[in-house]
Amino acid sequence: MLLRILHTNDLHSRFENFARVVTKIKEIRTENTLVLDAGDFNDFSRIELQGTAGKAGCSLLKLGGYDAIAVGNNEGFSGKETIEAMTSTGLITFLSSNLYKNNIESIEGLKRSIIIERAGLKILIIGTTPQFNEFFILDNMYATDPLEEINREIEENNGKYDMCILLSHQGIKEDLIIAEKVKGADIIIGGHSHTLMEDASIVNGVIIHQSGSYGEYLGVIDVEIEDNLLKSYKAQNIKLDGVFQDEEILDELLKQKEIAITNLSIPLYKVDRDIWHDVIEENPITNLLADGLRAVMPCDIGIINSGVINGGIKKGNVSKKKLLEISPSPLNPTYMEIKGSDIKEALRQSLQADFCLQDGKGSGFRGRYLGRLHISGAVIEHDGKNILRVMLDNGEMEDERVYRVATSDYLQRGTGYTSLANNTNVKYNAEYMRDTLEEYLKHVDYVDKCFKDRWIKI
Repeated sequence: MLLRILHTNDLHSRFENFARVVTKIKEIRTENTLVLDAGDFNDFSRIELQGTAGKAGCSLLKLGGYDAIAVGNNEGFSGKETIEAMTSTGLITFLSSNLYKNNIESIEGLKRSIIIERAGLKILIIGTTPQFNEFFILDNMYATDPLEEINREIEENNGKYDMCILLSHQGIKEDLIIAEKVKGADIIIGGHSHTLMEDASIVNGVIIHQSGSYGEYLGVIDVEIEDNLLKSYKAQNIKLDGVFQDEEILDELLKQKEIAITNLSIPLYKVDRDIWHDVIEENPITNLLADGLRAVMPCDIGIINSGVINGGIKKGNVSKKKLLEISPSPLNPTYMEIKGSDIKEALRQSLQADFCLQDGKGSGFRGRYLGRLHISGAVIEHDGKNILRVMLDNGEMEDERVYRVATSDYLQRGTGYTSLANNTNVKYNAEYMRDTLEEYLKHVDYVDKCFKDRWIKI
């Protein structure tokens, strides 16, 4: 008998591509088919997810005929309450054997594993989540060692299943290690590393397969079963270019978007002037964000790049919808300590327009350009090419002195501005950049001072 496993990973809310995935699923599935996702299906930069607490993604997976999904880091970054909102829908089974509350209690509705009967087999499916605990602990969650949890789950289900599939959001390097060390797994369907595999790998008798990212491919593993044993397999990734979008998915996406817009469009407050944005030039809304970060995490200075904001705010009502549109990146206010020389090197690079216009891609980034650095708590004197001096409230910035800086985890990692990675004593705040904007846009004094230039050409 043939068991067909169809799988995706790291879709990152490319729901228009998902409509093509579902067209192909409907075309090639049989009665003996499992449909699985290995995590990061949901990326909460999408308005449909933000405005429905992730329920829109659950609805789409249900319509696509999915049996289960692993909780990836992006589902985890949405927070415990959102995970529980998604699991409570009953539309799709969320799996993670190693994600808990901080006190190692279970997250409501989140399953460690599930047994599904298909093709005459009882199939144990176990999910895992990567250990991004520096962020998970900000929202009362903690990810334990996935290897230990997988072994525990296999042992506790001993004798209850015929085949074991791991939905692993660990990345291909970790999957290779898991295959070597876990006894009792038959197939690992991977995610997180966005690896596109022409064929499956076999490690320690375990089939490992992954299907790239963004819904550009549909993974297929056909397993030949004889006497409840896996006899042979064939794996491939089907490229979905030119495949029509499923109308049912497009209709549901439109429906969920309308719900989300209604929920997010409620006015929060008003601003009394236009607060504009620019990628290359110093602008007030990025200045305001720098000031807000310094207020959230009191420091010597605040530094943020204009690329994390996509646009300005017009005079009038401010809503969560608008804040999500201009600040979609799931980046956290971050405290770090760093030498003045490293700060000044980054500021020097920021004088170059072509440097600011480079692709801002990096972990958590949902914009386009890297953008110019903006500062709070200092004035930067320059000649257009070089930083002449940086004046803080208590004097000129010194190269060898260590300064306390409020920034984002994006810049703290040295993304784009590599010298900023030379930091220590890092701490993260639970909220996102748009939450900081939401808080400080309503303060008239912050709006007033964000129009005061901090970059002064001499």
